[in-house]
Amino acid sequence: MESQELKKELDATLHARRELGPEYEAALVDSFVDKVDTQVRRRLAEERLAAARGGRDAPSTQDGNFGERFGFAIITLVLAIPLSAIGATQAGIKGLLVAWAGILGVSFVHAARSFRPRDPHRDHDRAG
Repeated sequence: MESQELKKELDATLHARRELGPEYEAALVDSFVDKVDTQVRRRLAEERLAAARGGRDAPSTQDGNFGERFGFAIITLVLAIPLSAIGATQAGIKGLLVAWAGILGVSFVHAARSFRPRDPHRDHDRAG
């Protein structure tokens, strides 16, 4: 359900961008990112609540933080457009490559952190 809502929001944002022109792009991107952020925060709160209740069979624990990964991917793709344009405009192909190197670097670090298996017993042993 959430992904359908985000798809509708993205479609509406892109449609508004086409109608309003590039001068409103930053405001439209900020608005969309806020909506994605709200969705991700709500999903994380639901996951924390389910974990606090001991719900091991909750859908949020089965999908491996899908909401966080999906939100990050959407935000990355939405922000890649203006970053690419700025990099290419300011420094040509080198600027474009630097922008995408940064985008890929951040995405790689996030993916590595997201897919690392977490062992709560090991984390507890380190604290004690």
